[in-house]
Amino acid sequence: MLTMEDLLLLNCKLKLPIRSNPRSLGLFPRAQLHYRGVRSYELHLKKSILSGKSICGSRLEPVSAVSSDGAHSISREPLRVKKHKNIEEWDAATAKFAGAANLPFLLLQLPQIILNYRNLMAGNNSALLAVPWLGMLTGLLGNLSLLSYFIKKKESEAVAIQLLGVISIYVVILQLAIAEAMPLPHFVATSTVTAFGVIINSMKHFNLLNNGIWKSWEEFITIAGLSALPQVMWSTFVPIVPNTVFPGCIALFTALLVVSMARMGKLSKKGVNILGSVSGWTATLLFMWMPVAQMWTNVLNPENMKGLSAVTMLLAMIGNGLLIPRALLTRDLMWFTGSTWACIFYGWGNLVCLYCFNSISWELFLVSTLGFLGWIGITLWRDAKVHGHHSSFTSLKLLIFGH
Repeated sequence: MLTMEDLLLLNCKLKLPIRSNPRSLGLFPRAQLHYRGVRSYELHLKKSILSGKSICGSRLEPVSAVSSDGAHSISREPLRVKKHKNIEEWDAATAKFAGAANLPFLLLQLPQIILNYRNLMAGNNSALLAVPWLGMLTGLLGNLSLLSYFIKKKESEAVAIQLLGVISIYVVILQLAIAEAMPLPHFVATSTVTAFGVIINSMKHFNLLNNGIWKSWEEFITIAGLSALPQVMWSTFVPIVPNTVFPGCIALFTALLVVSMARMGKLSKKGVNILGSVSGWTATLLFMWMPVAQMWTNVLNPENMKGLSAVTMLLAMIGNGLLIPRALLTRDLMWFTGSTWACIFYGWGNLVCLYCFNSISWELFLVSTLGFLGWIGITLWRDAKVHGHHSSFTSLKLLIFGH
C-alpha cells in the first residue's frame, strides 16, 4: 500500500502539481485511495506552495490558466482598448465633419445677402419683394429652436451651425426691412425675439442662466414652433385650400393648453418628456417641410425652376450630409432624420427636378448621386465597424428602435 511519502516521491518524478485532479491519479488506483490524505497534507505545506517552493527541492510547474475566466478577460482587454480607441477616433472625425458643414451653410446664404445688398445700393428695393419674409421668419425660428436643442446636448459644432443660421437669416430680414419688404412692427418683434434668444442661449452655454428663465424660453419656442408648423404646411397649398390662419390659431390654442397643463403638473412624466422634445422636432419638421414646399412649387410652376440654382442645392446636400455621421454616432434620431431628409429632398430631390427639366447635365447629376450614395454607405459601414457590428444596418436599427 502506498504511503504519503510514496505519493510525494511520485510527484517529484512525474512533476505533477500538488493540486492534481483526482482523475490524474487514476493511473495509480491505490494512490487514489490516499488522495484525501494528500489533500490534508497539502494544508501543512501551504506556505511552501504559496511561496513557490517545491517539495523535493525544485519549483512547482505553473498550472495553465488558458481556460479560466480571468484569462478570457485579459485576452479581451486589447480588443476593448482598440474598440474604445476606434470610437474616439470616429467621434473626433464626425465632430470635424460637423464643423466643416459651417462652410457650405455660410455659402448657402451668402449669395442672397450679396444680391440684396447690390439691389439696395442700386435703389432697386422692389427686387427684394421676391424674398418671402414669412419664409425667412420661419427659418429663423427653426434655427433658434435647434440652437437651444444643441446647446442642451452640448454639441458645439451643431451650435455653431445654428448660430450661423440665425445671424445670416437675420441679416436677410434686416435687408428686407430696409427695403420695406417686411412690415416694421413684425421686424421689431422679430429683432426682439432674436436678440433675446441669442442672449439666453449664450448664457445657457456658459452656465450663467437661471433654470426658471431657461424653462420659460423652452416653453416659448415650443408654443411658437407648434403654432407655426401647421400654418406653414397649410399655406403651402394655397390657393388650392382657403387662405386662412385657422390652422395656426388651433395649434396655438393647443400648445398653450398643453404647456399650461405641464406647468400645473397635470401631465404625466412621459408627457412632460415628450413636450420637452417638441420644440426640437417642430423646428426639424419646419426645415423638412421647406423642400416639400419647393418641390410642390416645381410641380405647379415648372417654369420657375429656371430660378433654382444647382449650386445652392449641392451646397445644401453637402452641408446636411456632413452632419449625418455625427447624428448617427450620437444616436440622435431627430438630428439624423432632419439632415437625411434635407439631403434627399432638398438637395438631391431638387437636382432630380432640374435634371428632368434639362436644367443640369447628366454628368453633374450622376456625380452628385454617386457621391451622396457613397457617403451614406461609408457612414453606415464606419459606424458599424467602430461599434463592432457585423451589419452596416445595425447602427440604423439601434438609432430607430434603441435596441
